[in-house]
Amino acid sequence: MSEQSVHFFSEDTDFKFSLEASVGAWLSQVAQEEGHPEFQMRYIFCSDPYILQINIEYLSHDYYTDVITFPMSEGGSVEADVFISVDTVRSNAKRFGVAFQDELLRVIVHALLHMLGYDDKSEEDTAVMREKENYYLAKYKNKE
Repeated sequence: MSEQSVHFFSEDTDFKFSLEASVGAWLSQVAQEEGHPEFQMRYIFCSDPYILQINIEYLSHDYYTDVITFPMSEGGSVEADVFISVDTVRSNAKRFGVAFQDELLRVIVHALLHMLGYDDKSEEDTAVMREKENYYLAKYKNKE
């Protein structure tokens, strides 16, 4: 792999993502800053029933979630398919008292950060991940 690309798709939802160009450029900057200039990410926006089926079928988890990332990487490459439930993102935005777009951007960068080597299994790792999310979200907002 010798490129960087970000693509956005919709499955089982009429959600239209209107920020493809700016978010693609932003994610490229994130990857570059994190030392991974070559990456490929495919984001698939979907419904709660769709992501639940994926969670059951591929991960044996019988619950809803906001995001599932399937790494397609080999060696040091960064490549993934990322499924995002716009239904759960919308619910979480309400629950956390933030705008839908802000929560969606957090989930989008969260998936990329996972692919770049960040984890959120421990409290310490979660704190580092949240700090990185906030840092990159602020950079995106400052460019709007």
